[in-house]
Amino acid sequence: METDTTENTEIPSANPTAAESPAPEKPSGPAQMLKDGASQLTKEAGNKARTYVEDGKARAGGALDELAKLMTDAAGTVDEKVGEQYGQYARNAADAVTGFSESLKAKNVDELIGDATDFVKKSPAIAIGTAAAVGFVLVRLLQSGLTADTTAPQNDTNA
Repeated sequence: METDTTENTEIPSANPTAAESPAPEKPSGPAQMLKDGASQLTKEAGNKARTYVEDGKARAGGALDELAKLMTDAAGTVDEKVGEQYGQYARNAADAVTGFSESLKAKNVDELIGDATDFVKKSPAIAIGTAAAVGFVLVRLLQSGLTADTTAPQNDTNA
């Protein structure tokens, strides 16, 4: 009985560590292509969302500045009509809005997300209630906008 001497023999490598731990090959099939595409889309969506958040942050800061200016301007009228004490309340509120606007502008997106996450963890009931209220207001605004668009008189250019 003969023994098979052609067993799996490997040619020794010049680099012994490379033979011991070969580099894992990246699969290159359709599944890997889908994973790579999904990863790329996720990155792009994240970048786009970050851009939208930065834009929204800038707009919110500007809107808060305008609100604070209006409140400060109105404080003089409140002084005349109701009394200086109430005018001072309006000025204090305007200062608070200005302070919030400045802190909003000073923070980067990651800090804002962290603050929001901390707030939700500390007060989940308030966060859920606020989200529901904001959602309700947005739905009402969208519905009223859509209704206004459909009931607006159309220009008849065939007359």
